[in-house]
Amino acid sequence: MKVCLIAGGTGGHIYPALAFAKALKDKDSSHEIFFIGNHERMESELVPQHGYAFEGLSTKGLQGNIFKKIYALYTLFFKRKKVKSILNQYKPDVVIGFGGYVCVPVIMEARRLKIKTFLHEQNAIAGKANLFLSRFVDGIVASYENNLNEFPKDKTRLLGNPRTYVFLNSDNNLNIFDEYKLDSKKKTVLFVMGSLGSESVNQIMGSLLELLDKHDIQSIYVTGKKHYESFIENNDETKNIKIVPYIDQKSVMQQVDLMVTRGGATTAAEIMVTGVPSIIIPSPFVPNNHQFYNAKALMEKDASILVEENNLDSQKLFATIISLLEDEDKLKVMSNNAKLLGHPNAAQDFINWVFEELNNGKFN
Repeated sequence: MKVCLIAGGTGGHIYPALAFAKALKDKDSSHEIFFIGNHERMESELVPQHGYAFEGLSTKGLQGNIFKKIYALYTLFFKRKKVKSILNQYKPDVVIGFGGYVCVPVIMEARRLKIKTFLHEQNAIAGKANLFLSRFVDGIVASYENNLNEFPKDKTRLLGNPRTYVFLNSDNNLNIFDEYKLDSKKKTVLFVMGSLGSESVNQIMGSLLELLDKHDIQSIYVTGKKHYESFIENNDETKNIKIVPYIDQKSVMQQVDLMVTRGGATTAAEIMVTGVPSIIIPSPFVPNNHQFYNAKALMEKDASILVEENNLDSQKLFATIISLLEDEDKLKVMSNNAKLLGHPNAAQDFINWVFEELNNGKFN
């Protein structure tokens, strides 16, 4: 089977697509996979690093003033010739969009060429590109119940985020207690504010870590590479406080008692499949405020606690953390409820559906 995967702009779109590709290749290495994305965004480097062919387009989101929006529409809808050339060259059996405006010209051209098409939505609130394309594709995979109200019900299935395939099928060899010389008998909190970190959250983290240290709570704070040097210059590590620029999140989050994090699609999916108790502080600087709605979906099922950034205060957050860590029953409830929302077989179920549509058997 030949598969075209489209993913653009952010890790939330790209990593689920890469996980889908890995699941497909792990089942049968003869499947041929290529990617289409933005030629100047992270996918142009990340996808080839994983060994897949990549074709780049130049597209823009519908943002800014009216002239920028007109130009963006031009770049989206007048890429037909190049997209047609790419699709004719590779001749895919199916085209699957994982989000981003780059999906628009590819899905539309695939439809004209009568190629089967699918979409994947990672967030609780659907992106504009996926909402627009939903009427044209053969199938849509949702990650949250709310998506079922946004897309045509007759061609939408709630299967989850394929990213969980990589999460559950990789070696987790890092022992945080050995690596950071921590005490396995003490409560441990992991703080992760995304790959780049958060300048606004950093402003309260110093005092928060001190409060936790005095309470004999262990903390691992992942600053993000951008903020590590400035943060470590102004804040000291102790036996209870470890400050790092990056961490293998999938290894660490299953060993801690609580995670304080952003509400991106990948992290939310990992919280749900592992059941780690969490406090989510959504970034207010993302399209459609989707991190807030991801966190809200977990909060409403008593699977996480939502703290908005405009209410962020070290004393209040400290009190919330301590209250949770001292309530084992609450932590267990949150963990169980998160797992109920998870979809550990998302990649396999998605691939099953593709095979069904292509009348090409099952993915078992």
